[in-house]
Amino acid sequence: MAQTNTAFATTGRSRKGEPFVWLTAAGLTIGVILTLGLLGLVVVKGLEVFWPARLVVLEVEPAEGSGQGTAAGTVAGYVVQERVRRDLAGKTHEEIQVFRGNRELHGEKFVFLDRADIAETRQPGDLLLVERLEGGHVIGRAGALELAGGERLEAGAAGFDERLEQLIEESAGRREELKRIEKDQIGRNAKRVKELNLEAKLAGSDAGVAAELAELREEFERLDGERGEIRERLEADHFVVESADGREIRLAGGELLHVFRPNEAGFLGRLGEMFRRGWTFLSSDPREANTEGGVYPAIFGTVVMTLVMSIFVTPFGVIAAIYLREYAKQGHLVRAVRISVNNLAGVPSIVFGVFGLAFFIYFVGGLVDDTFFPDAEEPVYKSGGILWASLTLALLTVPVVIVATEEALAAVPRGVREAALACGASKWQAIQRVVLPASLPGILTGVILAMARGAGEVAPLMLVGVVKSAPDLPIDGVAPFVHPERQFMHLGFHIYDLGFQSPDSEAAKPMVFATTLLLISIVVVMNLAAIVIRNRLRKKYATSSF
Repeated sequence: MAQTNTAFATTGRSRKGEPFVWLTAAGLTIGVILTLGLLGLVVVKGLEVFWPARLVVLEVEPAEGSGQGTAAGTVAGYVVQERVRRDLAGKTHEEIQVFRGNRELHGEKFVFLDRADIAETRQPGDLLLVERLEGGHVIGRAGALELAGGERLEAGAAGFDERLEQLIEESAGRREELKRIEKDQIGRNAKRVKELNLEAKLAGSDAGVAAELAELREEFERLDGERGEIRERLEADHFVVESADGREIRLAGGELLHVFRPNEAGFLGRLGEMFRRGWTFLSSDPREANTEGGVYPAIFGTVVMTLVMSIFVTPFGVIAAIYLREYAKQGHLVRAVRISVNNLAGVPSIVFGVFGLAFFIYFVGGLVDDTFFPDAEEPVYKSGGILWASLTLALLTVPVVIVATEEALAAVPRGVREAALACGASKWQAIQRVVLPASLPGILTGVILAMARGAGEVAPLMLVGVVKSAPDLPIDGVAPFVHPERQFMHLGFHIYDLGFQSPDSEAAKPMVFATTLLLISIVVVMNLAAIVIRNRLRKKYATSSF
């Protein structure tokens, strides 16, 4: 009679170890929930930045014992957040944070109000949200347009809105013209003058150089005159805004960027405003200590740096992996090298930043400057730049590519190699024509991981070239068009700067979430593009073994 084995359940499987299976499943579930929760928070908070909130007018009458110290009066703005505060006596207060703008009138753009102090709340349809170049947003009612020549057009008059939009468009065109003159023409003029002065200093006085310098000075005087005329025209017209408490704010026409009436706009109007703000965020330069405007220079710097890093790290990582796997004699030395590569992947990133500063900037950059730019007044390559930042991150991520490439090479079936060699191919021909194409999906996996890590690194970049503000891009329309020595902006550093270095922490909070969402989106898009390429290569070079 067969004995019954009590170690097995009715399903025929052992119950031993099942609790650990459930624990691992629970751990995975918790990790997924936390990840999705974090991404959800970033998405919600990031999109809130662009959705136009309704403007409200609050009549404040401080109640006794509120402890907020808020003066009686009228506050206009939009609600940012709500909180519950407990005072020293243990009493709780429900408070709202209101963005009221109008910094020249109030000093602070944000204010906390106790709900018990709010006597009345209104949503007037004629409230405006005015976006300007400097000083932050203005909230109020349209007063009048004071145009050049003494003309004054009151709000509500026929054609007022059309004339206001025309003024904004004209000002935008003049600002673009001013930017073109200052950055392109005057910048090119100054660069040529600097080159001629250096040439005259080295070769002595020359009649041709003196004549060209005179022409350049005349050109500069002409351009400076045009620049002055444009600036005067930008300041000739004014838009008068009346705040909720009756005070007037005169805004120069050249400062105006956009005027929006959120209380009169319907859902489609607010949706259109949301897309406009999103496009402005992606395509414009930052303003107001990076708390307003866009992040286009940071997007450009992040993408270019990541691509340049990939160009450097991929060949070096693949070549090192091919040598270790295919050519090096397996032994203690190769084993030690592999251990060193794996340990290198765990070195803190700031250490790579210190190495990049010492080796690339001080040593290599110093040699380049001494060899090719001995007479330069300022360091050219002996300072932080996007080239040195890309090389530093390439060193940081090369272990990832080496390990992934080795695994991909080892995964190629032995029969494929032997078939190539049996057909008369040399070892290098077999690697080049058969092994490498078959291992490309695995190599791209390593490149994807390297790009994901490199795009999000911040600590080493702070030492080798990233800055808070970089008006000149590493690639532009000025010869020689590519400037690897220039400093650059980076989305990761932009988030750090907004979160910890901003002079206005309250205004920086929305930009932190918006920039974080953008950085995650860029990394995801770049990774998805690489994954699509990898899958296509995997199908193309699929092999079979019997």
